[in-house]
Amino acid sequence: MTEHRPVTEATASPVKVPTLPDAQTVTEVQHYTDRLFSFRCTRPASLRFRSGEFVMIGLMQTDPKTGKEKPLLRAYSIASPSWDEELEFYSIKVPDGPLTSRLQHIEPGDQIILRPKPVGTLVHDALLPGKRIWFFATGTGFAPFASLLREPQTYSDYDEVIITHTCREAGELTYGAGIIDNLKDDELLNEVIGEGFWKKIKYYPTTTREESPKMGRITDLMRSGEAFEDLGVPPLNPETDRAMICGNLAFNLELKEMLEEYGLEEGANSDPKTYVVEKAFLD
Repeated sequence: MTEHRPVTEATASPVKVPTLPDAQTVTEVQHYTDRLFSFRCTRPASLRFRSGEFVMIGLMQTDPKTGKEKPLLRAYSIASPSWDEELEFYSIKVPDGPLTSRLQHIEPGDQIILRPKPVGTLVHDALLPGKRIWFFATGTGFAPFASLLREPQTYSDYDEVIITHTCREAGELTYGAGIIDNLKDDELLNEVIGEGFWKKIKYYPTTTREESPKMGRITDLMRSGEAFEDLGVPPLNPETDRAMICGNLAFNLELKEMLEEYGLEEGANSDPKTYVVEKAFLD
């Protein structure tokens, strides 16, 4: 397996007093590859959200027509759990992206705009009770599951937690692998949820371009039965299995069709069923 690229990290200098509308201060930034980074920022005292939801975040930009400053905002899943005192986000870097071309250069002490109105479908309330929960992610679609993997309710609701993460290159798995590995030594979660709670997790990372221990798209590995054999679980069954999907549009559509072939039905906050998909995510 190709070695992961080194993670670079920066930690905050003293927090600045917010000057932008809905401003929050960046406290930490980590870069994983030339395409991916994560950052943490202060959390508004009034913000309440359910693990798995997203908010609008962004930066101020100058309107070329009027010359006035206005917010440039995009939907970002909150990667930190609902109990965390700060907020964490996981982002792609797009060289010519209106927001990410600038957001990737933020440093501790900088300010971002955060609209404290969380929404989203990747929440436990949108699913009926079950035995096993599947989290299906591609790329930065891992973000909401980074939140849910650190949410105590995930482990009280399910006997098994399976997280699949498909990326092009091995280095793009670094963030997710780190989140899962750190659960073992998280004293707070081991105390709150129960010692060894992380043993419920089955992590299944795959790559599609760069060589790694497991190659292939998760959908292909499921069709062939290889994924189920590797994980030691039966194919999805609507009586026992629940699923959440967060990935690029083509992946979402393909996996939705597959889950429905297994007999699962798409749910919503107002109508809980057996699987949900995050439509706001674009990788």
